[in-house]
Amino acid sequence: MSEEGYHKRLAACTWSFQPESPASLLDKLNTCGIRRVQLAMNPLVDDAAWAEIGTMLADAGVTIVSGMYAPRGEDYSTLETIRATGGIVQDQLWDENRELFVREAEWAQQLGIKVITFHAGFIPEQETDPLRATVADRLAQLAVIAAEAGIELLLETGQETAEDLEAFLAELGDAGVGVNFDPANMILYGKGDPLEAVERLMPFVGQVHIKDALPTPTPGTWGSEERVGDGAVDWSAFLARLDEGGYTGDLVIEREAGDNRVDDIAHAAGVITDLLRS
Repeated sequence: MSEEGYHKRLAACTWSFQPESPASLLDKLNTCGIRRVQLAMNPLVDDAAWAEIGTMLADAGVTIVSGMYAPRGEDYSTLETIRATGGIVQDQLWDENRELFVREAEWAQQLGIKVITFHAGFIPEQETDPLRATVADRLAQLAVIAAEAGIELLLETGQETAEDLEAFLAELGDAGVGVNFDPANMILYGKGDPLEAVERLMPFVGQVHIKDALPTPTPGTWGSEERVGDGAVDWSAFLARLDEGGYTGDLVIEREAGDNRVDDIAHAAGVITDLLRS
């Protein structure tokens, strides 16, 4: 595969760059050489300055490979706060979050985005827990909205074990919900070995995030996100598992920590490109 071929699989999450404006995003993309992105959708709804981002990216030769939906009210301060507020679990915000998704699906149609990912929130392990049925019902509603807009809806991994997520997806049946696999999230949340998890979830995987992490030494707290190659993910083995499972889709770099995001994203692209080449 040519160098161009490797880069046709790589992308980066726009929120990782912490852009203050569309122009800021383009500057940072140019600096690190990334020409494909997963686009944070909330700014398109919240800030008129982002209304022309599709045209701006296209004019700059940047392709949008997918979108990301972030429900209102999420608090990632601690594991306890995100368990209580993450995704679509909050009753008082459900109507607002459903409407937000409707608007973002409309934006996705305009921009030709075919995939949207998000965290649904902590899914209760017990099948008899009423919240489990509530999350399933809300996911089914979002999946219908997505399908009507020609969008594939993918759940981020990490807040459940692979076994629990697999069982939940089986319960959803043909709702049209898949997986955005993030190996670092499995480590950050302490939910299992990424290699074993991706093998189990491979039939559902529609996109992959490239992110690294180290496990926490203190149970009940976050692990630490690290630069790709500095964490616990065995990238050579992980990419091999993807290849063995027949995954040939996008590899989207996500960086949510650190003060040198542009450099870290460029570094990650180099690490993954070298491994793909070998």
